[in-house]
Amino acid sequence: MGDVDLTIEDFNRTIVCFAETIYRTNGVWEGPNPLAPILPIFIFQLPITILATRIVLLLLKPFNMPPFIGELIGGILLGPTFFGKIAPSTYKWFFPAYGFTILEPMAHFALVYYAFLVGLTLDTQTIKRTGTKAMGMAITGAVIPCLIGCLLFFVIVSEKTNYAGCIFWGFALTVSSYSALGSILEDQSLVQTDVGKLALSAAQVGEAISWGLLAVGLAVANSETYCFLAIMLTVVFALICARGVRPALSWIIKKTGDGQGYSEFYICFILSGVAICGVITDAIGTHPMLGAFIFGLIMPNEVLQTTLVERLEDFVMGIFMPAFFAVCGIRTNLDSLSFNNTSLVVVLGIIIVLSGSKVISALLSSFVTNMTAKEAATIGVLTSTKSILALIILEVAQEHGILTTQEYTIMIVSVVVMTMLVPPIILHYHPNIDNMPYTRKTIEKAKSVEELRVLACVHKFNNVPSIISVLEAANATQQSPIKVYALQLVELIGRASAMLVVHNSRKISSKNPTKEEAQTDDIISAFDNYELRCDGVNVQALTSRCPYSTMDEDICNIARDKRAAFIILPFHRQQNLDGEMEDINPAIRTVNENVLAHAPCSVGVLIDRRMAGTSMFPNRVAVLFLGGPDDREALAYAWKMSEHQNVRLTVIRFLPGKDALQVDPTEFMTTAAGTITVPIDAENEKHLDDQFIAKFRMSITHDSSVVYQQVMLNDEEETVRAIKKMEKDFDLFIVGRGRGMASPLTAGLADWCDCPELGPIGDLFATSEFSSSFSVLVMQQYTRSEGSEHETESYAESSEAENELNWRPSNASNDYGSFGQRDTEFGHLSFNHRRDHSLGMMR
Repeated sequence: MGDVDLTIEDFNRTIVCFAETIYRTNGVWEGPNPLAPILPIFIFQLPITILATRIVLLLLKPFNMPPFIGELIGGILLGPTFFGKIAPSTYKWFFPAYGFTILEPMAHFALVYYAFLVGLTLDTQTIKRTGTKAMGMAITGAVIPCLIGCLLFFVIVSEKTNYAGCIFWGFALTVSSYSALGSILEDQSLVQTDVGKLALSAAQVGEAISWGLLAVGLAVANSETYCFLAIMLTVVFALICARGVRPALSWIIKKTGDGQGYSEFYICFILSGVAICGVITDAIGTHPMLGAFIFGLIMPNEVLQTTLVERLEDFVMGIFMPAFFAVCGIRTNLDSLSFNNTSLVVVLGIIIVLSGSKVISALLSSFVTNMTAKEAATIGVLTSTKSILALIILEVAQEHGILTTQEYTIMIVSVVVMTMLVPPIILHYHPNIDNMPYTRKTIEKAKSVEELRVLACVHKFNNVPSIISVLEAANATQQSPIKVYALQLVELIGRASAMLVVHNSRKISSKNPTKEEAQTDDIISAFDNYELRCDGVNVQALTSRCPYSTMDEDICNIARDKRAAFIILPFHRQQNLDGEMEDINPAIRTVNENVLAHAPCSVGVLIDRRMAGTSMFPNRVAVLFLGGPDDREALAYAWKMSEHQNVRLTVIRFLPGKDALQVDPTEFMTTAAGTITVPIDAENEKHLDDQFIAKFRMSITHDSSVVYQQVMLNDEEETVRAIKKMEKDFDLFIVGRGRGMASPLTAGLADWCDCPELGPIGDLFATSEFSSSFSVLVMQQYTRSEGSEHETESYAESSEAENELNWRPSNASNDYGSFGQRDTEFGHLSFNHRRDHSLGMMR
């Protein structure tokens, strides 16, 4: 036919005829139009679609919209409604009817590998552990929107000759996006709230249900007569993959050496398997992307999954998926909404009803789940977040003629509206998380018979031995128990969404664990052994997968949710073989700073100056007390340690000597990088310090394992020399961060701080000037935010205070002579060395 396009109009359908062969031209300047062949025109179409979608994504970035919304809007702008009207001749030039000959197949090619990526990242084990409430929300959120979509289809469609259209209307409304919802919740800091966790669980189950419904829809679209046979054959194919292909892949992966990386041959082998599975499901009668999804779902190895995601994600999502959005946008015609029989107002009403279908289902399920109307409506709004899967369902229906252009456009607009409304609506939802009945936020104010709840954070197994040593020394008993939440922090990689996993203790993850799973098993095993070894200890293991940018929020939210009184964080530096302190990961430092600034309870940063992964029980513990709330918190934790039969505690109070500079004791503001500024009354703090020290000294009257000393110093140089002189005498130093301190003993140290988040004394211990192996716990006591009264109160003013921190019976007199007290000048500093009872290595 040459260059002539023949178009036949038959029952409002356009049939495009084109040449059977793709011919080459003699170049741009000779021969026919160089854009006439379909391959060159696709090469022009692809960068245009990529540019359009990226520009819209950039414009929508401040509004925290899911990425697919920007890409879909970019595709619509390239369609006949906008680009086709603004520049009709140019539109026909770049997007002629015959241009779909390659654009549409490439869009389907992108969908095949997109489905494979979704299958790789879908965690079936998490779905199996979903609670009944979330499962009920997910099922209700699937059934009711599906029914509403089917009913509306029959209301607005005048010619009901194709009843398959109602199925696709209902299925499109059922879809929920787990990954997009996780991104929205992270932006709004709602991931760890009850509503956020329930919505995420329901969305994950809903996404799995949507893929099952997609299989049904694809079978119906291909053949209503043989759809049941196609569905049954697809189920058989899935079982063969799970029972036959997955074990074979596991055997192949085992032969390559798990966790050692994979060659190009194996990557190409897997990608070829994606194509083969797609061909099989296409022959069965569904769609190639369903086979790719199943193949990704049965992939057995997390390391291989991560490798495949890293290799494919940018290529598929950044290069080829814009072609799919261009197809969706070109098929969307907003002009079709202004038809004669139904006004635009009616169409908008339909869109509103469709957009509210998830909210209606959530409100109905609230009667069974005992949720408030506000919580149910919020979950309904959150689960209204759509994904690319909804567009796939609608595109398949429109391609097979099941939906007309008008019906297709209504559903596309509904998907866009439903998803775009979620972020701004959620901005007005503020869960009352800061006013929960959560009063015991410090160790100083804890009672001796009260359970101490500790959130122990670890990044790698190397952090575990030192943290367990510090916890074990706290002497948990049945009368004074310790509840430990062992939180493993894992950086989020690839397309996976942030999640919190609660582990079943003493249960190995799998027979052939990956490197990450093996590390998780080692961490859980170490804390389980600690629980079995110590009476009065209860451990719950958790894993939080999130990016470093929101890791501090997860830590604070989990601490708040678990009512923790103390958070232990590993320091971002580790001592190497040469004795130097080197950075392990700079991102960990930012996490620690943000936790110190926003923690809902007291925080301790643990500096381990031993070889990585090794730690000894701290037989000799020293508290360096200069004063202030942080130093009182350090002494309070050491006070608990003093009850342990193998701990020898020395409390050294540094006091200004007669030659020390006078510091203004009036109220001042503490400052530290990244922390909330808290007003401190120096005179009141000095009074509280004296009261607390007096109470401590009174309780240790007849305990020879505890020594209290007062050391008179004049300036920061004497402070540094005193600390360096005692570095070989102790296994563990516990110090305060130093907020609220205006002392001449540390005044000059603050100017040289390399790690101001540790305070002047903690920063000194983090330097490479010490040659001995010991650990340092830098304590920060929880205080209220700026503008409120400091939380630490006088013990004389509290009726409960008389019984607080009585870790041992108080039968002491007022005579302090037997305490081991020693008021000395720096030049005569000495210590009593006693025989230690070593407990050996932790592991």
